Amino acid sequence: MTTRLESLIDQGTGREPADIVLKGGKFFDLVTGELVASDIAICGDRIVGTCGDYTGKIEIDVSGKIVVPGFIDTHLHIESSLVTPHEFDRCVLPYGVTTAICDPHEIANVLGTEGIQFFLDSSLETIMDIRVQLSSCVPATHLETAGADLPIEKLLPFRDHPKVIGLAEFMNFPGVIYKDPMCLAKLDAFYGDHIDGHAPLLRGNDLNGYLSAGIRTEHECTTAEEALEKIRKGMHILVREGSVSKDLHALMPLLTERLSPYLALCTDDRNPLDIAEQGHLDYMIRTAIAHGVEPLAVYRAASISAAKAFGLRDRGLVAPGWRADLVVVDSLENCKAEIVFSAGRKVTDELFATRRPVAPVGLDSVKARPVQAMHFGVPVSEGETPVIGVMPGKIITEHRRYRLPSAGNQTGIDLDRDIIKVAVIERHGKNGNHANGFVQGFGLKKGAIASTVGHDSHNICVVGVSEDDMAMAANRLGEIHGGFVVVEDGKVTGEIALPIAGLMSLEPYETVRDTLHHLRQTAYALGTTLQEPFLQVAFLPLPVIPHLKISDKGMVDVDRFALIG
Repeated sequence: MTTRLESLIDQGTGREPADIVLKGGKFFDLVTGELVASDIAICGDRIVGTCGDYTGKIEIDVSGKIVVPGFIDTHLHIESSLVTPHEFDRCVLPYGVTTAICDPHEIANVLGTEGIQFFLDSSLETIMDIRVQLSSCVPATHLETAGADLPIEKLLPFRDHPKVIGLAEFMNFPGVIYKDPMCLAKLDAFYGDHIDGHAPLLRGNDLNGYLSAGIRTEHECTTAEEALEKIRKGMHILVREGSVSKDLHALMPLLTERLSPYLALCTDDRNPLDIAEQGHLDYMIRTAIAHGVEPLAVYRAASISAAKAFGLRDRGLVAPGWRADLVVVDSLENCKAEIVFSAGRKVTDELFATRRPVAPVGLDSVKARPVQAMHFGVPVSEGETPVIGVMPGKIITEHRRYRLPSAGNQTGIDLDRDIIKVAVIERHGKNGNHANGFVQGFGLKKGAIASTVGHDSHNICVVGVSEDDMAMAANRLGEIHGGFVVVEDGKVTGEIALPIAGLMSLEPYETVRDTLHHLRQTAYALGTTLQEPFLQVAFLPLPVIPHLKISDKGMVDVDRFALIG
Protein backbone atom coordinates (compact mmCIF):
# COMPACT_ATOMS: atom_id res chain seq x y z
CA MET A 1 0.00 0.00 0.00
CA THR A 2 1.36 3.41 -0.99
CA THR A 3 2.16 5.62 1.99
CA ARG A 4 1.27 9.30 2.21
CA LEU A 5 4.93 10.23 1.82
CA GLU A 6 5.30 8.05 -1.27
CA SER A 7 2.20 9.67 -2.81
CA LEU A 8 3.61 13.14 -2.19
CA ILE A 9 6.85 12.18 -3.94
CA ASP A 10 5.19 10.35 -6.82
CA GLN A 11 2.76 13.18 -7.53
CA GLY A 12 5.47 15.81 -7.13
CA THR A 13 7.75 14.10 -9.65
CA GLY A 14 4.84 13.63 -12.02
CA ARG A 15 5.01 9.85 -11.97
CA GLU A 16 1.41 9.82 -10.79
CA PRO A 17 -1.39 12.29 -11.52
CA ALA A 18 -1.80 14.86 -8.77
CA ASP A 19 -5.00 14.92 -6.74
CA ILE A 20 -5.72 18.48 -7.93
CA VAL A 21 -3.97 20.67 -10.49
CA LEU A 22 -4.58 24.39 -10.96
CA LYS A 23 -3.83 25.06 -14.62
CA GLY A 24 -3.33 28.11 -16.79
CA GLY A 25 -2.64 30.75 -14.14
CA LYS A 26 0.32 32.39 -12.45
CA PHE A 27 1.49 32.28 -8.86
CA PHE A 28 3.02 35.12 -6.87
CA ASP A 29 6.53 34.13 -5.82
CA LEU A 30 7.05 35.88 -2.48
CA VAL A 31 10.78 35.19 -2.63
CA THR A 32 11.58 36.97 -5.90
CA GLY A 33 8.44 39.06 -6.28
CA GLU A 34 7.77 37.58 -9.72
CA LEU A 35 4.52 36.34 -11.21
CA VAL A 36 5.36 32.84 -12.46
CA ALA A 37 3.27 31.08 -15.11
CA SER A 38 2.90 27.53 -13.88
CA ASP A 39 0.63 24.66 -13.00
CA ILE A 40 0.19 24.06 -9.27
CA ALA A 41 -0.13 20.43 -8.20
CA ILE A 42 -1.72 19.39 -4.91
CA CYS A 43 -1.55 16.04 -3.14
CA GLY A 44 -3.74 15.78 -0.08
CA ASP A 45 -3.07 18.85 2.06
CA ARG A 46 0.27 19.72 0.41
CA ILE A 47 1.50 21.53 -2.66
CA VAL A 48 3.72 19.08 -4.56
CA GLY A 49 4.45 20.83 -7.83
CA THR A 50 5.18 24.29 -9.25
CA CYS A 51 7.20 25.67 -12.16
CA GLY A 52 6.10 22.84 -14.43
CA ASP A 53 3.27 21.06 -16.20
CA TYR A 54 1.13 18.51 -14.38
CA THR A 55 -1.85 16.28 -14.98
CA GLY A 56 -4.42 15.85 -12.25
CA LYS A 57 -7.29 13.66 -11.22
CA ILE A 58 -9.12 16.98 -10.88
CA GLU A 59 -8.00 19.89 -13.04
CA ILE A 60 -9.20 23.45 -12.39
CA ASP A 61 -8.73 26.18 -14.99
CA VAL A 62 -7.43 29.39 -13.39
CA SER A 63 -6.40 31.10 -16.62
CA GLY A 64 -5.92 34.83 -16.18
CA LYS A 65 -5.87 34.46 -12.38
CA ILE A 66 -3.13 34.72 -9.78
CA VAL A 67 -2.54 32.22 -6.99
CA VAL A 68 -1.22 33.56 -3.67
CA PRO A 69 -0.62 31.88 -0.32
CA GLY A 70 -3.53 31.83 2.13
CA PHE A 71 -3.71 34.82 4.44
CA ILE A 72 -2.88 34.61 8.15
CA ASP A 73 -4.63 36.84 10.69
CA THR A 74 -1.98 36.98 13.39
CA HIS A 75 -4.04 38.37 16.24
CA LEU A 76 -7.77 38.46 16.78
CA HIS A 77 -10.51 37.71 19.25
CA ILE A 78 -13.11 35.66 17.43
CA GLU A 79 -15.61 36.68 20.09
CA SER A 80 -15.47 40.25 18.75
CA SER A 81 -16.94 38.98 15.49
CA LEU A 82 -19.98 38.25 17.69
CA VAL A 83 -20.31 34.75 16.21
CA THR A 84 -19.05 31.30 17.17
CA PRO A 85 -15.78 29.92 15.78
CA HIS A 86 -17.84 27.77 13.38
CA GLU A 87 -19.64 30.81 12.00
CA PHE A 88 -16.44 32.86 11.91
CA ASP A 89 -14.92 30.05 9.84
CA ARG A 90 -17.81 30.16 7.38
CA CYS A 91 -17.79 33.97 7.27
CA VAL A 92 -14.08 34.70 6.84
CA LEU A 93 -12.46 31.73 5.09
CA PRO A 94 -14.05 32.64 1.71
CA TYR A 95 -12.10 35.92 1.87
CA GLY A 96 -8.86 33.94 1.80
CA VAL A 97 -8.00 33.86 5.52
CA THR A 98 -6.86 30.26 5.91
CA THR A 99 -5.18 30.64 9.31
CA ALA A 100 -6.38 32.65 12.30
CA ILE A 101 -4.33 33.00 15.46
CA CYS A 102 -6.82 33.81 18.16
CA ASP A 103 -6.74 34.72 21.81
CA PRO A 104 -9.97 33.52 23.51
CA HIS A 105 -9.30 36.19 26.09
CA GLU A 106 -12.85 37.52 26.08
CA ILE A 107 -14.64 34.26 26.81
CA ALA A 108 -11.86 33.25 29.21
CA ASN A 109 -12.49 36.38 31.29
CA VAL A 110 -16.13 35.33 31.60
CA LEU A 111 -15.93 31.53 31.84
CA GLY A 112 -12.28 30.70 32.50
CA THR A 113 -11.04 27.29 31.35
CA GLU A 114 -14.50 26.34 30.08
CA GLY A 115 -14.23 29.14 27.52
CA ILE A 116 -10.75 28.09 26.39
CA GLN A 117 -11.89 24.48 26.03
CA PHE A 118 -14.82 25.61 23.88
CA PHE A 119 -12.42 27.32 21.50
CA LEU A 120 -10.02 24.39 21.39
CA ASP A 121 -12.87 21.96 20.69
CA SER A 122 -14.11 24.26 17.93
CA SER A 123 -10.64 24.63 16.41
CA LEU A 124 -10.51 20.87 15.84
CA GLU A 125 -13.64 21.07 13.68
CA THR A 126 -13.24 24.24 11.61
CA ILE A 127 -12.06 24.15 8.02
CA MET A 128 -9.86 27.19 8.60
CA ASP A 129 -6.82 26.44 10.73
CA ILE A 130 -7.63 28.21 13.98
CA ARG A 131 -4.65 28.37 16.32
CA VAL A 132 -5.10 29.37 19.96
CA GLN A 133 -2.92 31.46 22.22
CA LEU A 134 -3.54 30.82 25.91
CA SER A 135 -5.01 33.89 27.56
CA SER A 136 -2.31 35.39 29.75
CA CYS A 137 -4.19 38.03 31.68
CA VAL A 138 -7.38 36.74 33.29
CA PRO A 139 -8.26 38.95 35.00
CA ALA A 140 -6.42 41.56 32.96
CA THR A 141 -5.71 43.69 36.04
CA HIS A 142 -6.62 44.09 39.70
CA LEU A 143 -8.62 47.18 38.77
CA GLU A 144 -11.75 45.33 37.63
CA THR A 145 -13.92 42.32 38.45
CA ALA A 146 -13.68 39.46 35.98
CA GLY A 147 -15.77 36.32 35.83
CA ALA A 148 -12.75 34.03 36.16
CA ASP A 149 -9.17 33.78 37.35
CA LEU A 150 -6.55 31.88 35.35
CA PRO A 151 -3.25 31.48 37.20
CA ILE A 152 -0.50 29.57 35.49
CA GLU A 153 -1.64 26.28 37.05
CA LYS A 154 -4.90 26.44 35.07
CA LEU A 155 -3.15 27.23 31.77
CA LEU A 156 -0.49 24.53 31.79
CA PRO A 157 -2.89 21.61 31.08
CA PHE A 158 -3.63 23.21 27.70
CA ARG A 159 -0.03 23.82 26.75
CA ASP A 160 0.49 20.67 24.67
CA HIS A 161 -2.81 20.84 22.78
CA PRO A 162 -2.06 20.55 19.03
CA LYS A 163 -3.77 23.87 18.31
CA VAL A 164 -1.96 25.88 21.01
CA ILE A 165 0.92 28.11 19.92
CA GLY A 166 1.91 29.83 23.15
CA LEU A 167 0.94 32.59 25.55
CA ALA A 168 -1.44 35.28 24.33
CA GLU A 169 -1.00 39.04 24.45
CA PHE A 170 0.62 40.06 27.71
CA MET A 171 -1.40 43.17 28.40
CA ASN A 172 -0.29 43.79 31.95
CA PHE A 173 2.95 45.45 30.89
CA PRO A 174 3.27 47.34 34.19
CA GLY A 175 3.08 43.94 35.89
CA VAL A 176 6.00 42.77 33.76
CA ILE A 177 8.12 45.86 34.34
CA TYR A 178 7.50 45.90 38.09
CA LYS A 179 7.87 42.12 38.42
CA ASP A 180 4.43 41.13 39.65
CA PRO A 181 4.80 37.53 40.92
CA MET A 182 1.72 36.28 39.02
CA CYS A 183 3.05 37.78 35.79
CA LEU A 184 6.50 36.37 36.30
CA ALA A 185 5.12 32.87 36.93
CA LYS A 186 3.36 32.86 33.54
CA LEU A 187 6.29 34.37 31.66
CA ASP A 188 8.72 31.92 33.24
CA ALA A 189 6.53 28.92 32.37
CA PHE A 190 6.38 29.93 28.69
CA TYR A 191 9.88 31.37 28.38
CA GLY A 192 11.33 30.17 25.08
CA ASP A 193 7.87 29.57 23.58
CA HIS A 194 5.92 32.18 21.69
CA ILE A 195 4.68 35.01 23.91
CA ASP A 196 2.47 37.67 22.33
CA GLY A 197 2.96 41.28 23.30
CA HIS A 198 0.60 44.14 24.09
CA ALA A 199 2.37 47.34 25.13
CA PRO A 200 0.80 50.52 23.70
CA LEU A 201 3.12 53.54 23.78
CA LEU A 202 5.79 51.62 25.73
CA ARG A 203 9.22 52.97 24.73
CA GLY A 204 12.80 53.28 25.93
CA ASN A 205 14.24 51.23 28.75
CA ASP A 206 10.83 50.11 29.98
CA LEU A 207 10.30 48.53 26.56
CA ASN A 208 13.70 46.86 26.85
CA GLY A 209 12.72 45.32 30.17
CA TYR A 210 9.40 44.13 28.73
CA LEU A 211 11.13 42.47 25.77
CA SER A 212 13.74 40.89 27.99
CA ALA A 213 10.95 38.71 29.38
CA GLY A 214 10.83 36.92 26.01
CA ILE A 215 7.95 38.80 24.37
CA ARG A 216 8.25 38.96 20.58
CA THR A 217 5.17 40.43 18.86
CA GLU A 218 3.13 43.62 19.14
CA HIS A 219 -0.19 44.75 17.64
CA GLU A 220 -0.73 47.99 19.58
CA CYS A 221 1.56 50.34 17.63
CA THR A 222 -0.31 53.43 16.47
CA THR A 223 2.58 55.40 14.93
CA ALA A 224 5.39 54.48 12.56
CA GLU A 225 7.91 55.92 14.99
CA GLU A 226 6.77 53.64 17.81
CA ALA A 227 6.67 50.62 15.50
CA LEU A 228 10.16 51.26 14.14
CA GLU A 229 11.67 51.38 17.62
CA LYS A 230 10.01 48.08 18.43
CA ILE A 231 11.20 46.50 15.16
CA ARG A 232 14.75 47.64 15.93
CA LYS A 233 14.43 45.94 19.30
CA GLY A 234 13.46 42.62 17.75
CA MET A 235 9.66 42.73 17.79
CA HIS A 236 7.54 41.51 14.92
CA ILE A 237 4.91 44.21 14.36
CA LEU A 238 1.35 43.11 13.63
CA VAL A 239 -0.29 45.89 11.63
CA ARG A 240 -3.88 46.16 12.82
CA GLU A 241 -7.04 47.27 11.05
CA GLY A 242 -10.18 46.34 12.94
CA SER A 243 -13.63 47.80 13.41
CA VAL A 244 -12.40 50.31 16.00
CA SER A 245 -8.60 50.29 16.01
CA LYS A 246 -7.40 51.37 12.59
CA ASP A 247 -3.61 51.60 12.39
CA LEU A 248 -2.95 50.57 8.78
CA HIS A 249 -2.61 54.08 7.37
CA ALA A 250 -0.29 55.20 10.17
CA LEU A 251 1.99 52.17 9.71
CA MET A 252 1.90 52.02 5.91
CA PRO A 253 5.29 53.80 5.54
CA LEU A 254 6.89 50.73 7.12
CA LEU A 255 5.28 48.29 4.69
CA THR A 256 8.31 48.10 2.42
CA GLU A 257 10.17 45.25 0.81
CA ARG A 258 13.01 45.76 3.31
CA LEU A 259 10.86 45.68 6.45
CA SER A 260 8.13 43.26 5.35
CA PRO A 261 9.89 40.23 6.91
CA TYR A 262 9.27 41.89 10.29
CA LEU A 263 5.62 42.84 9.72
CA ALA A 264 2.36 40.90 9.64
CA LEU A 265 -1.34 41.78 9.45
CA CYS A 266 -4.11 41.40 12.00
CA THR A 267 -7.65 42.58 12.67
CA ASP A 268 -7.90 42.17 16.47
CA ASP A 269 -11.62 43.03 16.58
CA ARG A 270 -13.78 43.07 13.44
CA ASN A 271 -17.53 42.53 13.24
CA PRO A 272 -19.51 40.74 10.48
CA LEU A 273 -21.02 43.96 9.18
CA ASP A 274 -17.62 45.46 8.42
CA ILE A 275 -16.46 42.16 6.94
CA ALA A 276 -19.49 42.12 4.64
CA GLU A 277 -19.06 45.75 3.59
CA GLN A 278 -15.26 45.84 3.26
CA GLY A 279 -13.70 42.42 3.63
CA HIS A 280 -11.09 41.09 6.02
CA LEU A 281 -7.32 40.87 5.44
CA ASP A 282 -8.06 41.22 1.72
CA TYR A 283 -9.36 44.71 2.53
CA MET A 284 -6.04 45.59 4.18
CA ILE A 285 -4.11 44.30 1.17
CA ARG A 286 -6.26 46.24 -1.31
CA THR A 287 -6.04 49.41 0.74
CA ALA A 288 -2.29 49.24 1.18
CA ILE A 289 -1.63 48.70 -2.54
CA ALA A 290 -4.03 51.52 -3.45
CA HIS A 291 -1.92 53.82 -1.26
CA GLY A 292 1.34 52.90 -2.95
CA VAL A 293 2.57 49.91 -0.96
CA GLU A 294 4.44 47.40 -3.10
CA PRO A 295 2.36 44.22 -3.55
CA LEU A 296 5.35 42.06 -2.57
CA ALA A 297 5.60 43.79 0.82
CA VAL A 298 1.95 43.48 1.82
CA TYR A 299 1.46 39.93 0.50
CA ARG A 300 4.55 38.86 2.41
CA ALA A 301 3.12 40.45 5.57
CA ALA A 302 -0.16 38.63 4.98
CA SER A 303 1.41 35.19 4.72
CA ILE A 304 5.07 34.13 4.91
CA SER A 305 6.16 36.83 7.37
CA ALA A 306 3.19 36.05 9.58
CA ALA A 307 3.89 32.31 9.45
CA LYS A 308 7.53 32.77 10.45
CA ALA A 309 6.65 35.10 13.32
CA PHE A 310 4.51 32.41 14.94
CA GLY A 311 6.60 29.36 14.09
CA LEU A 312 4.20 27.98 11.48
CA ARG A 313 6.91 26.59 9.24
CA ASP A 314 4.65 24.74 6.81
CA ARG A 315 2.77 27.64 5.19
CA GLY A 316 3.11 31.04 3.56
CA LEU A 317 4.58 30.22 0.14
CA VAL A 318 3.33 28.63 -3.08
CA ALA A 319 6.02 25.95 -3.19
CA PRO A 320 6.38 22.13 -3.11
CA GLY A 321 6.11 20.62 0.35
CA TRP A 322 4.19 23.56 1.76
CA ARG A 323 0.63 23.39 3.10
CA ALA A 324 -1.89 23.89 0.30
CA ASP A 325 -3.52 27.01 1.71
CA LEU A 326 -4.11 28.93 -1.51
CA VAL A 327 -6.17 31.86 -2.72
CA VAL A 328 -7.00 32.38 -6.38
CA VAL A 329 -7.43 36.13 -6.87
CA ASP A 330 -8.48 38.20 -9.85
CA SER A 331 -5.47 40.51 -9.51
CA LEU A 332 -2.91 41.50 -6.90
CA GLU A 333 -4.44 44.97 -6.66
CA ASN A 334 -8.09 43.93 -6.25
CA CYS A 335 -7.31 40.88 -4.12
CA LYS A 336 -10.76 39.42 -4.69
CA ALA A 337 -10.77 35.78 -3.65
CA GLU A 338 -12.44 33.67 -6.33
CA ILE A 339 -11.37 30.21 -5.15
CA VAL A 340 -9.91 29.30 -1.75
CA PHE A 341 -8.14 26.10 -0.73
CA SER A 342 -7.63 25.18 2.92
CA ALA A 343 -5.19 22.30 3.42
CA GLY A 344 -5.82 21.21 -0.17
CA ARG A 345 -9.61 21.29 0.14
CA LYS A 346 -11.61 23.58 -2.09
CA VAL A 347 -13.77 25.76 0.17
CA THR A 348 -17.47 25.17 -0.55
CA ASP A 349 -20.73 25.05 1.37
CA GLU A 350 -20.53 21.27 1.16
CA LEU A 351 -17.13 21.31 2.86
CA PHE A 352 -18.46 23.44 5.75
CA ALA A 353 -21.32 20.94 6.13
CA THR A 354 -18.82 18.22 7.08
CA ARG A 355 -17.94 19.90 10.39
CA ARG A 356 -19.25 18.49 13.65
CA PRO A 357 -21.05 20.99 15.90
CA VAL A 358 -19.68 22.07 19.28
CA ALA A 359 -22.19 22.70 22.07
CA PRO A 360 -22.42 26.36 23.19
CA VAL A 361 -21.31 27.37 26.67
CA GLY A 362 -21.99 30.17 29.12
CA LEU A 363 -25.67 30.63 28.29
CA ASP A 364 -26.47 32.07 31.74
CA SER A 365 -23.50 34.34 32.37
CA VAL A 366 -25.28 37.69 32.86
CA LYS A 367 -26.04 37.89 36.58
CA ALA A 368 -26.16 41.65 37.16
CA ARG A 369 -28.59 43.09 39.66
CA PRO A 370 -31.43 45.20 38.23
CA VAL A 371 -30.74 48.93 38.33
CA GLN A 372 -32.79 52.11 38.48
CA ALA A 373 -32.17 55.63 37.19
CA MET A 374 -31.04 56.82 40.61
CA HIS A 375 -28.10 54.38 40.50
CA PHE A 376 -26.47 56.49 37.77
CA GLY A 377 -26.04 59.64 39.85
CA VAL A 378 -22.63 61.27 40.26
CA PRO A 379 -22.24 63.42 43.41
CA VAL A 380 -20.83 66.91 43.03
CA SER A 381 -17.12 67.20 43.81
CA GLU A 382 -14.81 70.16 44.07
CA GLY A 383 -12.77 71.23 41.07
CA GLU A 384 -12.69 69.54 37.69
CA THR A 385 -14.22 66.19 36.87
CA PRO A 386 -12.25 63.52 34.95
CA VAL A 387 -13.80 62.80 31.56
CA ILE A 388 -12.88 59.94 29.20
CA GLY A 389 -12.01 61.45 25.81
CA VAL A 390 -12.93 59.11 22.94
CA MET A 391 -10.88 59.38 19.75
CA PRO A 392 -12.58 57.85 16.69
CA GLY A 393 -10.69 54.90 15.24
CA LYS A 394 -8.61 54.35 18.38
CA ILE A 395 -9.03 52.48 21.62
CA ILE A 396 -6.60 54.87 23.28
CA THR A 397 -8.62 57.48 25.18
CA GLU A 398 -7.58 60.85 26.57
CA HIS A 399 -7.72 61.90 30.21
CA ARG A 400 -9.66 65.15 30.02
CA ARG A 401 -10.90 67.36 32.85
CA TYR A 402 -13.86 69.73 32.89
CA ARG A 403 -15.98 71.73 35.27
CA LEU A 404 -19.42 70.24 34.72
CA PRO A 405 -22.84 71.68 35.51
CA SER A 406 -24.64 70.50 38.63
CA ALA A 407 -28.14 70.41 40.07
CA GLY A 408 -28.45 70.04 43.82
CA ASN A 409 -25.78 67.59 44.88
CA GLN A 410 -25.53 65.86 41.48
CA THR A 411 -23.08 66.47 38.63
CA GLY A 412 -24.79 66.74 35.26
CA ILE A 413 -24.00 66.07 31.64
CA ASP A 414 -23.01 68.81 29.17
CA LEU A 415 -24.46 68.18 25.71
CA ASP A 416 -22.94 71.38 24.32
CA ARG A 417 -19.50 69.88 24.92
CA ASP A 418 -20.65 66.33 24.06
CA ILE A 419 -20.12 65.07 27.62
CA ILE A 420 -22.53 62.32 28.71
CA LYS A 421 -22.60 59.63 31.36
CA VAL A 422 -20.90 56.25 31.32
CA ALA A 423 -21.36 53.43 33.81
CA VAL A 424 -19.93 49.95 34.36
CA ILE A 425 -22.00 47.35 36.22
CA GLU A 426 -20.49 44.10 37.47
CA ARG A 427 -22.39 41.27 35.78
CA HIS A 428 -20.73 38.04 36.97
CA GLY A 429 -22.71 37.87 40.22
CA LYS A 430 -19.68 38.45 42.40
CA ASN A 431 -20.05 41.80 44.18
CA GLY A 432 -22.66 43.99 42.49
CA ASN A 433 -20.21 46.83 41.85
CA HIS A 434 -21.50 49.87 39.95
CA ALA A 435 -19.32 52.80 38.91
CA ASN A 436 -20.34 56.00 37.13
CA GLY A 437 -18.38 58.62 35.22
CA PHE A 438 -18.38 60.83 32.14
CA VAL A 439 -17.29 60.37 28.55
CA GLN A 440 -16.84 62.79 25.65
CA GLY A 441 -16.91 62.03 21.95
CA PHE A 442 -19.95 59.87 21.28
CA GLY A 443 -22.16 62.64 19.93
CA LEU A 444 -25.30 61.26 21.60
CA LYS A 445 -28.14 63.76 22.00
CA LYS A 446 -30.60 61.35 23.62
CA GLY A 447 -31.10 57.78 24.78
CA ALA A 448 -28.55 55.16 25.82
CA ILE A 449 -26.39 52.33 24.46
CA ALA A 450 -25.50 49.33 26.62
CA SER A 451 -23.31 46.28 26.09
CA THR A 452 -22.12 43.13 27.86
CA VAL A 453 -19.08 43.24 25.59
CA GLY A 454 -16.78 45.32 27.78
CA HIS A 455 -13.10 44.53 27.44
CA ASP A 456 -11.60 42.78 29.19
CA SER A 457 -13.74 41.65 32.09
CA HIS A 458 -16.96 42.06 30.10
CA ASN A 459 -19.10 43.72 32.68
CA ILE A 460 -22.05 45.77 31.48
CA CYS A 461 -21.00 49.12 30.04
CA VAL A 462 -23.64 51.75 29.26
CA VAL A 463 -23.37 55.29 27.91
CA GLY A 464 -26.26 57.69 27.76
CA VAL A 465 -27.92 61.03 28.05
CA SER A 466 -30.91 59.82 30.10
CA GLU A 467 -30.50 57.88 33.36
CA ASP A 468 -33.91 56.27 32.82
CA ASP A 469 -32.84 55.02 29.39
CA MET A 470 -29.50 53.84 30.78
CA ALA A 471 -31.30 51.76 33.43
CA MET A 472 -33.69 50.27 30.87
CA ALA A 473 -30.81 49.36 28.53
CA ALA A 474 -28.77 47.73 31.28
CA ASN A 475 -31.73 45.72 32.58
CA ARG A 476 -32.69 44.58 29.10
CA LEU A 477 -29.24 43.00 28.72
CA GLY A 478 -30.07 40.68 31.59
CA GLU A 479 -33.33 39.68 29.96
CA ILE A 480 -31.67 38.70 26.66
CA HIS A 481 -28.65 37.07 28.40
CA GLY A 482 -26.21 39.61 27.00
CA GLY A 483 -25.60 41.57 23.83
CA PHE A 484 -26.08 45.16 22.70
CA VAL A 485 -29.14 47.31 23.41
CA VAL A 486 -30.20 50.78 22.22
CA VAL A 487 -32.91 52.67 24.12
CA GLU A 488 -34.55 55.94 23.07
CA ASP A 489 -37.15 57.77 25.17
CA GLY A 490 -38.07 54.75 27.27
CA LYS A 491 -38.28 52.28 24.38
CA VAL A 492 -35.88 49.60 23.18
CA THR A 493 -35.27 50.56 19.54
CA GLY A 494 -32.56 48.03 18.74
CA GLU A 495 -30.88 44.99 20.23
CA ILE A 496 -28.88 41.89 19.45
CA ALA A 497 -28.78 38.91 21.80
CA LEU A 498 -25.33 37.39 22.46
CA PRO A 499 -26.13 34.60 24.91
CA ILE A 500 -22.84 32.65 24.62
CA ALA A 501 -20.98 34.20 27.57
CA GLY A 502 -22.73 37.50 26.75
CA LEU A 503 -20.33 37.75 23.79
CA MET A 504 -21.48 35.61 20.87
CA SER A 505 -24.69 34.88 19.02
CA LEU A 506 -26.28 31.49 18.44
CA GLU A 507 -27.40 32.69 15.00
CA PRO A 508 -25.70 32.37 11.58
CA TYR A 509 -23.34 35.19 10.72
CA GLU A 510 -25.73 36.45 8.02
CA THR A 511 -28.41 37.05 10.68
CA VAL A 512 -25.90 38.78 12.95
CA ARG A 513 -24.72 40.96 10.07
CA ASP A 514 -28.25 42.06 9.18
CA THR A 515 -29.17 42.69 12.82
CA LEU A 516 -26.04 44.77 13.30
CA HIS A 517 -27.00 46.92 10.33
CA HIS A 518 -30.32 47.79 11.95
CA LEU A 519 -28.67 48.22 15.34
CA ARG A 520 -26.16 50.68 13.94
CA GLN A 521 -28.98 52.72 12.44
CA THR A 522 -30.75 52.93 15.82
CA ALA A 523 -27.51 54.20 17.37
CA TYR A 524 -27.10 56.78 14.63
CA ALA A 525 -30.65 57.95 15.42
CA LEU A 526 -29.42 58.94 18.89
CA GLY A 527 -26.98 61.31 17.24
CA THR A 528 -23.74 59.36 17.59
CA THR A 529 -20.95 60.54 15.33
CA LEU A 530 -18.92 57.33 15.70
CA GLN A 531 -18.87 54.88 12.83
CA GLU A 532 -18.72 51.89 15.20
CA PRO A 533 -20.28 53.04 18.50
CA PHE A 534 -20.80 49.56 19.98
CA LEU A 535 -17.20 48.45 19.91
CA GLN A 536 -16.21 51.93 21.08
CA VAL A 537 -18.45 51.37 24.12
CA ALA A 538 -16.82 47.97 24.59
CA PHE A 539 -13.36 49.48 24.96
CA LEU A 540 -14.24 52.13 27.56
CA PRO A 541 -13.67 49.66 30.45
CA LEU A 542 -10.25 48.45 29.19
CA PRO A 543 -7.77 49.59 31.88
CA VAL A 544 -4.64 48.41 30.09
CA ILE A 545 -5.02 50.97 27.30
CA PRO A 546 -4.05 54.60 28.07
CA HIS A 547 -5.08 57.00 29.34
CA LEU A 548 -8.40 57.14 31.20
CA LYS A 549 -10.87 54.24 31.47
CA ILE A 550 -13.68 53.09 33.76
CA SER A 551 -14.25 49.72 35.41
CA ASP A 552 -16.83 48.39 37.84
CA LYS A 553 -14.51 49.67 40.60
CA GLY A 554 -14.37 53.27 39.34
CA MET A 555 -12.49 55.60 37.02
CA VAL A 556 -9.00 54.30 36.19
CA ASP A 557 -5.93 56.44 35.55
CA VAL A 558 -4.10 53.99 33.30
CA ASP A 559 -0.88 56.01 33.34
CA ARG A 560 -0.69 55.60 37.13
CA PHE A 561 -2.33 52.16 36.92
CA ALA A 562 -4.60 53.18 39.77
CA LEU A 563 -8.21 54.02 40.55
CA ILE A 564 -9.09 57.68 40.84
CA GLY A 565 -10.32 58.28 44.38
